[in-house]
Amino acid sequence: MRQLTKVFKALSDETKLRILKILQERNEICVCEIMQALNISQSRASRNLGILKNAGFITDRRDGLWVYYSINKEKVNEYHIAINKLIKDWLNDEKIIQKDRERLKKSVKLGKKERY
Repeated sequence: MRQLTKVFKALSDETKLRILKILQERNEICVCEIMQALNISQSRASRNLGILKNAGFITDRRDGLWVYYSINKEKVNEYHIAINKLIKDWLNDEKIIQKDRERLKKSVKLGKKERY
């Protein structure tokens, strides 16, 4: 029961659902691309990514200046794989999700100087 509660808490926010939808578009996305796609700050992106990672939905990988995030395809608990499949099919017609996808197509990886 505790794990299911943790999963639902992680998904109880629009920003986290939007992040999952964006991550389902590509194998890996860096934080700066997520920020651009959702039009949110780095701190907001990082906070929400941490919650999703803690709940087992995503994984991260560091490469120099960048941290890349992707959907976790390994079984962390009995819920997250099934829920990820459902989310992939849901919300596709939402205008905000469509805008996020369009911004993702235009996003670029920013260097350290370009972020500040």
